[in-house]
Amino acid sequence: MTQTQLILDQVVLIKVDATIYGARKKLNKEDLVLADGSKLPPEDLASLGSKRLLDPDRLSVFNRLKKEAERICLRVGTRFLGGFVVPVVAAAQVTTELDRIAGDFAQARTEFLDGYDAAVQDWMIKHPEFAGIIEKAIDSVALVATRLTFDYLVVSVALPDQLPKQEVERLESKIGSLSEQMFHEIAADANLLVEHSLLGKEQVTRNALRPIKRIRDKLDGLSFLDHRVAPVVATIDDLLGKIPNRGSIEGSLLQEILATAMLLADPDKTRRHGEGLLAGQAPVVETDADVEIDVVETVDQASSESSELTASSTLVIPVLADAATDETDFTDLFDGIFDDEPEAESVTDDWALDVLLDKCQPDRETGHDAEQASDSENSAEPATVTAGDDEEADDSDQDYWF
Repeated sequence: MTQTQLILDQVVLIKVDATIYGARKKLNKEDLVLADGSKLPPEDLASLGSKRLLDPDRLSVFNRLKKEAERICLRVGTRFLGGFVVPVVAAAQVTTELDRIAGDFAQARTEFLDGYDAAVQDWMIKHPEFAGIIEKAIDSVALVATRLTFDYLVVSVALPDQLPKQEVERLESKIGSLSEQMFHEIAADANLLVEHSLLGKEQVTRNALRPIKRIRDKLDGLSFLDHRVAPVVATIDDLLGKIPNRGSIEGSLLQEILATAMLLADPDKTRRHGEGLLAGQAPVVETDADVEIDVVETVDQASSESSELTASSTLVIPVLADAATDETDFTDLFDGIFDDEPEAESVTDDWALDVLLDKCQPDRETGHDAEQASDSENSAEPATVTAGDDEEADDSDQDYWF
């Protein structure tokens, strides 16, 4: 089974089909009142645009519901083929939310159609000098009803049995680009978090971490799209495990949150950060060539003071080859990983990466016969913090952007 099919077996495609009445008609020349001698440009040069038939605020509820449906799909999935690829395990949760939105849409549609005629009349009263051109373009309630719909479709995607090789390669290329799309969506969310909730703040509430939790859950659910996702999720888990259950967040912890968000806001650096962490976790395989045995012959001459040592003795002393350099050293582990180009990064990016890398560097001691120090804290599993009952209800100080 190919990697493409393995991915397709774990996802479904959700298509959201929302049609929203525009309440607009083309603006014609006869709709305009021109001064004597005025001349309109020809149609191949400029178009007149459109005219509104009613207050656009009356349609805002439908646009809001459509965007909410898209956000629900993007919370656990990513865009694909005009719809959203969602993990199979999260499909039921998504469809439940979409059913709720469909109900809200149907209710708003009924209310709008019942008040459609009154809405048009109110619009003409508001613009009495143009009431004539509005009235000529009014659509019937029956027509408007056909242009206000909401529905969705859930389908499985699979590679066809019989398809030309080039067509299969095109589909596989689209599937392969899913991880890139996912990282860009994560970057957009992280950038909003930085701009609206973190930059310039000396302290934030736990509410500010909700976008990071959503980013973490989305990455975790789609981790099968890219092997570099898992260590990034572990990094976020480690950060969330440090968040106190109550009180504001400030100081070095806030700086670490900001550094993590700034890293997630850069898709390329996020991918390379995950790749670097994977490289650091690679097991070291020892071979016989790693250890050399030096045999040192020592002959002690018999003397009157040490009569017991009358014969020469041979000592076998194991010596680690290149002992000074065999010691595990992660100093250069992340060198160059975060450099997009030979030019130096900005001071802000360097600071953000330094904060993160300080968390990844193991402690070590150097010197003659130094032993590798072990850190009992690093061996503990990171604690994952999710939005639960212990989260503060702080509606008066909302730092999140959504």
